[in-house]
Amino acid sequence: MTSGPTLLAAQQWEPVVWKRAAPTGQAAKGTAAVNAARRQGTEVETSKKFSAASNRSSAAVVPKAKKLDENSETFRHKTVSHDFKLALQQARLAKKMSQADLATAINERSSVVSEYEAGKAIPNGAIINKLNRALGVRLPRAK
Repeated sequence: MTSGPTLLAAQQWEPVVWKRAAPTGQAAKGTAAVNAARRQGTEVETSKKFSAASNRSSAAVVPKAKKLDENSETFRHKTVSHDFKLALQQARLAKKMSQADLATAINERSSVVSEYEAGKAIPNGAIINKLNRALGVRLPRAK
């Protein structure tokens, strides 16, 4: 005799079939029912989804879309200034450090230092403070 429960007596081998519930109310009328009603001449009410199957511009649908489309202003992140990148290069060269050496001194990747020197980096106060401490200089504001 087994000490645990036996599962063989409780197994059910009948198939379980999942059926989708049929639509009710207005949704129950399919295309065949609509066409039959049209043939009989009864009034048929149909509704169309919002801007479905149309090739209209978004300005015709959304009133503010035209204003958004006409807005050609470009938005860019502020990057470090030209003065900052030159001062960083001069300070690093005065210490006779490579970009990789400076990156290891501030515990960052060398690509971070190269982005700052190329003027492509978005100013980060923590990284700028690390650069100031590692180089022993006060770099100009990144603007």
